[in-house]
Amino acid sequence: MTPPTDAQFYAQMTLIRQTEQAFFDLYARGLMAGTVHTSIGQEAGAVGVIAALDRKCDVIFSNHRAHGHFLAYCDDVEGLVAELLGRRTGVVGGVGGTQHLHTRNLYTNGIQGGIVPNAVGAALAEKLDGSGAIVTVFLGDGTMGEGVVYESMNLAALWQLPVLFVLEDNHYAQSTPKHLEHAGSLADRPRAFGIATHDLTGGPAHTMAGALDVTEVYAAACTAAAYVREHSAPYFLALPTYRLAPHSKGDDTRQSDELAAAWSRDPLERIGGRLEPGERAQLDVTAANRVRQAIDAALAEAPQSLTDFAAGARWQPA
Repeated sequence: MTPPTDAQFYAQMTLIRQTEQAFFDLYARGLMAGTVHTSIGQEAGAVGVIAALDRKCDVIFSNHRAHGHFLAYCDDVEGLVAELLGRRTGVVGGVGGTQHLHTRNLYTNGIQGGIVPNAVGAALAEKLDGSGAIVTVFLGDGTMGEGVVYESMNLAALWQLPVLFVLEDNHYAQSTPKHLEHAGSLADRPRAFGIATHDLTGGPAHTMAGALDVTEVYAAACTAAAYVREHSAPYFLALPTYRLAPHSKGDDTRQSDELAAAWSRDPLERIGGRLEPGERAQLDVTAANRVRQAIDAALAEAPQSLTDFAAGARWQPA
């Protein structure tokens, strides 16, 4: 596998960033309903890990904060924008919204911890089928408070299943800081089940993350994916990150000095700083144009209606 270039990594990360920033604008304009959980500040994890996977066969499970994983996997900004605007052209017909996305081998769900047994079950299916595929599941530090996560890890280790657990440790469960919720090191927990673990967080539970380097994530994820594939055994990769935007579209109780310090460690700036200014500006313009065109195209479509969706559904009530 040829490693992506810095420019390719940056192009994916700025597309994710600009798409999610556009969602806030659409809400402010009254064009988008419901809620949205962005991954602004966490793009390096999504892009670095998914670049290390085989998109042709590997399976991915993500959570309520899934836009970055979705775009890193399939690059379908048009389908994602249309989905969140409730259009028929959305990736799941405009009815899944921000938390329930599906395309090819990627599945997302907003139930904290619920995706973990799903992922382990899928890994069992892939092992029994002899497909050679691995399953990756993205967890937040808040989800590490769910008991079903550890039941799933136990089975993954006991049955030697090809599943990669990726912890995106952004230090908050909605508004609760991690040091008020978890004792000890989260990366030590899978080790109790004999699961091979690599911890990039590099500090105690209360330490805030530095700027995550997408190339370092990619290297660690390549090692992790290769281990899972070769040994048909679970692996746990812990990534330090930080959510720069609110938990949802407006609920943020963090102190301004904390946020300012976090913005100074923005991973998009870290990878962007390695590019020539002109190249970086062109990549930003390309992403901005694509997001704008996706919004214009979606708004030109009729919203999905319950009647039309029900008529086209594979399952029909008796």
